[in-house]
Amino acid sequence: MLINTTHIKHLPLYAVVALLYCFPLFSTVPVFAQKEILGGFDTSYYRSYDRRLTTRLYLSQKYTRLELTAPKGVSNARYRPNTTLNLGIGATFRSLTLNLAYGFPFLNPDQGKGKTSYLDLQTHLYGRKWIIDGFGQFYKGYFLHPKGLSAGSPDLYYLRPDLRVNLFGGAAYHAFNWRKFSYRAPLIQNEWQKKSAGSFLLGGEFDYAKTWGDRPLVPDSLRSQYQNASVTQVKIFEFGPGAGYAYTLVIKQHFFATAGVTGNLNLGFTREFSGATKVDRWGIAPNLLYRAVIGYNSPLWTANISLVNSTVLARGVNPSYDYMLRVGNVRLTVAHRFKAGKKLRLFSRKIDQNLK
Repeated sequence: MLINTTHIKHLPLYAVVALLYCFPLFSTVPVFAQKEILGGFDTSYYRSYDRRLTTRLYLSQKYTRLELTAPKGVSNARYRPNTTLNLGIGATFRSLTLNLAYGFPFLNPDQGKGKTSYLDLQTHLYGRKWIIDGFGQFYKGYFLHPKGLSAGSPDLYYLRPDLRVNLFGGAAYHAFNWRKFSYRAPLIQNEWQKKSAGSFLLGGEFDYAKTWGDRPLVPDSLRSQYQNASVTQVKIFEFGPGAGYAYTLVIKQHFFATAGVTGNLNLGFTREFSGATKVDRWGIAPNLLYRAVIGYNSPLWTANISLVNSTVLARGVNPSYDYMLRVGNVRLTVAHRFKAGKKLRLFSRKIDQNLK
């Protein structure tokens, strides 16, 4: 069982204190030797440290963006949330990962982008054979990018405190070359990819989304250019198969760059509301999910910058106008691996027994 990052904008302080208190109980001083762990994979390509405690300090920013796409020559309406830059701590042991983060005020000065209230749940489960992603997004309050567009002044942002986006989605992909390629190494830091390798990916995804506001979604300055300018609410449902490829380039065993992309050809349903009127459309919607990481890895220390982004495209009732949702997480991570203490090993053993 893997419990990955769950971020809530205002995390209680006692939860952060509790996690800090637990670290000394669950770890001991680091050691440089590791017993070989055989799990069916090729240890000449990557090493596993899942029986050590991987602790991390990180900066991250999550987002769920809304874009109203238009024909060539017409400006797209790009709505962005004013999400916080968060400072977090976390730990991974075997299949269990816990991260806690908080957006401290000194990291988030006021830039005139309005206020966004949100609950952003992103789960990324990196098994050796399967990669599973889950999303649960609840956002309210957006600003229009770039500055000045539809705002009446080049120094201001057009604000939409009424605009909401809810999104639920999931994806699962099988990594065929899992014996030589590890997604865990760059993204949850409990493995070390020592040689370059890649893998084809095959799976599928589904998405349900709803976006709405108290007034039309199209901003005032662009309404004359959009034929669907009266739409105040959109509902989206999509599902379909997908395939892709991921590859890690390793330089001198320690420096690496990882890139992975999966594309889906989904069957999509879109329902647009304009007041009491609703119009439906079925169509084919190509979606994209990509991951990119660059950094340094070794038996004890690892540091990297990562981006995970999922794009959901929905066809509008008018063929010239579409809706696009971008869900992602940008993160800077520094992690260190410790030999697990006795209490943590006993705790993990009890979990494994309960799952049998």
